[in-house]
Amino acid sequence: MENIEKATFAAGCFWGVEEYFRNLPGVIGTAVGYTGGLTANPTYKEVCYTETGHAEAVEITFDPSKIDYDTLLAAFFELHDPTQLNRQGPDIGTQYRSSVFFHSEAQRESALNRIKLLTDAGAFPRPIVTQIVPAAEFWRAEEYHQQYLAKRGLGSCHI
Repeated sequence: MENIEKATFAAGCFWGVEEYFRNLPGVIGTAVGYTGGLTANPTYKEVCYTETGHAEAVEITFDPSKIDYDTLLAAFFELHDPTQLNRQGPDIGTQYRSSVFFHSEAQRESALNRIKLLTDAGAFPRPIVTQIVPAAEFWRAEEYHQQYLAKRGLGSCHI
């Protein structure tokens, strides 16, 4: 496959986010990890309990001829509450922030347009606080986190 792209999203605990995207047609692969912070090669414990600045994120590899970035963005905004600052459900902390890590100017513009569309439509009762920031180094999480829900026969968690 020659036309493969990446998308990176943070929408709270990465287990459920990964499972959701992993099952979309056109998604070739997913990995959970940490990005957006300052600490090199962080561990889960460091991300949860120290000031690494990283978000729990999912890196998605997709075939744009089968699923486009706008469809991934729509899914991202449907699967979590983008109006909550540094939390999703019971998970609280900056590592659970809502972020789009764009890999190109086209992705950045798509994300900004999606937020405008949702805002203009009054899709949420509060303002969207999702960060739109350049993709940074993605540090793959420990192996036991990869496809965590699928390995345990679970279809979802609290998201």
